[in-house]
Amino acid sequence: MTQNGIVVVVSVSIMNGDEVLLIKENKLLAINKWNFPSGRIEYKEDILDAACREVKEETGFDVKLTGTTGIYNFISSSNDQVILFHFTGEITGGSLKIEEDEIIDSRWIKVTEIMHFDNNELREARVIRRIVDRLLNQKVHSITVFNNQLCKRI
Repeated sequence: MTQNGIVVVVSVSIMNGDEVLLIKENKLLAINKWNFPSGRIEYKEDILDAACREVKEETGFDVKLTGTTGIYNFISSSNDQVILFHFTGEITGGSLKIEEDEIIDSRWIKVTEIMHFDNNELREARVIRRIVDRLLNQKVHSITVFNNQLCKRI
């Protein structure tokens, strides 16, 4: 969702043990950039539902949101003010199917290895590094800070 140059975005670290799923984007402002599954919240959409929808659209997986690393406010490379809600999640169903128009690759990677990526390989590297730092230091809050609603089936 965009309003007056403010973009509201959700992203999800899909966890599997000490690994996380990254996707390689092929979007206009993020060609060949690694990121967590993410996207804009649609008008009147619940934040938690948006996070689950974006994961499903970009990866094919159904997820259960398990926590949040927080809310990040930054100016993007396209000069928009972004408010990003970042979650952690676990796969509950589906299978890996990347949408080849906007996503060109995916990779399970140890969380620690993300810190070794060059900044130009990551979309919004400063923010991704802050998220990874919180994941590594187990600074993940309960999902109940938002509410107890479960994701709707998409």
